[in-house]
Amino acid sequence: MPLRLPDRLPAIELLKKENIFVMDATRAHSQDIRPLRIAILNLMPLKVTTETDLIRLLSNTPLQMEINFMKLRSHTPKNTPIEHMMMFYKDFATLSREKFDGMIITGAPVETLEYEDVSYWDEISQIFEWAKSHVTSTLYICWAAQAGLYYHYGIPKYPLKKKMFGIFPQYTLDSQLPIFRGFDDVFMMPHSRHTELRRADIVANSALTLIAESAESGVSMVMARGGREFFVTGHLEYSPDTLDKEYRRDVALGRDDVDLPKNYYRDDDPAKEPVVRWRAHANLLFSNWINYYVYQETPYNINEIG
Repeated sequence: MPLRLPDRLPAIELLKKENIFVMDATRAHSQDIRPLRIAILNLMPLKVTTETDLIRLLSNTPLQMEINFMKLRSHTPKNTPIEHMMMFYKDFATLSREKFDGMIITGAPVETLEYEDVSYWDEISQIFEWAKSHVTSTLYICWAAQAGLYYHYGIPKYPLKKKMFGIFPQYTLDSQLPIFRGFDDVFMMPHSRHTELRRADIVANSALTLIAESAESGVSMVMARGGREFFVTGHLEYSPDTLDKEYRRDVALGRDDVDLPKNYYRDDDPAKEPVVRWRAHANLLFSNWINYYVYQETPYNINEIG
């Protein structure tokens, strides 16, 4: 079954070219079915790119989903046309009156700031709190994972001397968890960040379960509240060329704290194409999350959530 997306969303035509089945709202309203309602708080600078990456993964399921894009009143994106934001996004103040089966909160380019120094910290703290009672399961990605763990559980972040940058092997710590159904014992995950979480802080908190980690990139996945919250420090949603674009941008800026992304380019040669090592597990993660922690847990009457 397809995703229900806003009419004229750019991702629709992009994904149709990949033979991914998506449906605009006009056509979807003709079907008599209760779709899963998914909210996406997109904090990434390039909104259309992130929208497309996430929709591509969410489409890999037989369930129909209605996607709602959320934006902050306290922050105006610099890299996305205001017309796009006005057409496809709604303020948290508007969506806060509703309930959702699932929610995704993306990373953001603010990780070197203290949380309280982020201009929209007050508003995003309200969203974190709201999600506890208005969303069946929330998936926090990269900076959002760090911020969510800090807000909900007091877990600190630590600066890295060098950017964690590349594709790193991750180890599942409980293969029986439904989120890992179909996973290999080791899976690859893209990382792109300047800060880290530490294992000792996670395992010391009885409310948290460390479920995947890496000898190189550290804490990668944490679960809380029986799967109502997942915190993923990497970017399984990334497209094949995302790290390449980041690397070339940083080189052009003359940054000296970024090395060649590890395990990414063929023969470690940036003149050659990237080798995609994470796509299959990315699809599994998102489909398992939707199936086992959203669809099978959410009530049919959405107003009963929370």
